[in-house]
Amino acid sequence: MKKNWQEICLTLEIARKEDLRGFKRELQKAFAAGMVEALGTSPDELIPSDEDMEKSFGATGAVTCHILMNGARVGGVVLRIDEATQYNSLDLFFVSTGTHGRGVGLQAWKVIEARYPETKVWETHTPYFEKRNIHFYVNKCGFKIVEFYNRRHPDPEHPQPAGLPGRWDMFRFEKLMV
Repeated sequence: MKKNWQEICLTLEIARKEDLRGFKRELQKAFAAGMVEALGTSPDELIPSDEDMEKSFGATGAVTCHILMNGARVGGVVLRIDEATQYNSLDLFFVSTGTHGRGVGLQAWKVIEARYPETKVWETHTPYFEKRNIHFYVNKCGFKIVEFYNRRHPDPEHPQPAGLPGRWDMFRFEKLMV
């Protein structure tokens, strides 16, 4: 019997240092599957790179969590929480491919918002070709597209991996919580 998404118990669990290698592989697998779905091709290199993920894990205010569904790992998230400004960032977010289409991503996002109720603004980015992500952030989670980075307007803080097609083309989203 298929469970209704409302019956699924989602929680966040802080990732331990020894978990990060597996976390990276699962995230890269999910991102590669998204690229195949969107473009019909696999990336030439792992995305995001190990180096980019290490930067995210080690950033000031970084919080890395596993997403658990009824106690089993089904995804993960890397957030940057600024306690002073409460202008927080969703740096990396993935749901394992086997759980897509069941409302897990949206419920996970609601758990994240509930965990950080003092947040004034959430920010995130996604490549232009990730229509599924754009739909999710705008239509499901309530983010607004606030900037489009491209070759003529590059993102000064987030250089893109060389293996992405149209590597300069990224959307920046914000969600105002106040």
